[in-house]
Amino acid sequence: MATLPFFSLPGMSADLERIETALVESVRTPDAYLNEIASHLIVAGGKRLRPVLTVVAAQVGGAPASDGAVQGGIACELVQTGSLYHDDVMDEAPTRRGVETVNAKWGNLQAILAGDFLLSRASEIAASLGTEVAALLARTIGRLCEGQIEELRHTYNVARPEPSYLSSIGGKTASLYATSARIGAIVAGFDRQLIDALTAYGDAFGMVFQIVDDLLDITATDEALGKPAGHDMVEGVYTLPVLRTLQSGGIAAASLLDLLGRPLGAAEREKAIEIVRAHGGIESSLVTAREWADRAVEACAGLPESAATAALREAPGVLLASLG
Repeated sequence: MATLPFFSLPGMSADLERIETALVESVRTPDAYLNEIASHLIVAGGKRLRPVLTVVAAQVGGAPASDGAVQGGIACELVQTGSLYHDDVMDEAPTRRGVETVNAKWGNLQAILAGDFLLSRASEIAASLGTEVAALLARTIGRLCEGQIEELRHTYNVARPEPSYLSSIGGKTASLYATSARIGAIVAGFDRQLIDALTAYGDAFGMVFQIVDDLLDITATDEALGKPAGHDMVEGVYTLPVLRTLQSGGIAAASLLDLLGRPLGAAEREKAIEIVRAHGGIESSLVTAREWADRAVEACAGLPESAATAALREAPGVLLASLG
């Protein structure tokens, strides 16, 4: 995806250093073995979009983000990373962020426990920021689980209802972006109207982010993705462009239906991608992504004018532009 305007804000380089330092420190323990496992994906890198969003949300009033805002963002990033540890076990994934996954390197049991450890550290940090933040993060972890379960119950289901997809990505992705923005606002001491506006922004931004990511899984090249295109279809996860193609009827929908409902071989994957790319599912899904982007921009109307607000307003359009 394209570089988001958050990263061009004045002082963001220093804020990113604060985030990286605090993130590494957050998983440090006296046990060198646990340190290595818990920090494995953290030191492998990442965009840090969730803690960056927390910091940017805290800055919409014009003041720099406090250490508390950074810690709140770290809690969200630890939840994200812990969930990736668990996802990789479920998917039997061999690599993540260009390195071996924890499950591939140390085994499933260690990966599950290390993921649990990251979630516990996230909860500890959230508790240090007050009961409201602690309760918010606990609810968000629950929503991540609900979104994942909703996805799993429809694996290889060619009749998956579209509301199931939207509910799943709302839980798995958008809820953590909403929480990241809300924590930034709470820790900054904003009034309730502003807190709610930033929460609505984070939720809509997260929906755009995931729909765009799902579109890129179909439209981008293997090289650009760093994995084979159409990976979700291979895994039986039918995302919005696939569902819209199936709903379109006609020969294209029938041909795609004949392929799906089971694991795909390489040739079947290529054929399925070609069908989805050539018919209206891509364009229709992009319309939906634009609708969520509009909601994110509308949420910015309730924010004070600042460099941070301008970056928030611009970011959904940059996500859409990454589709070319």
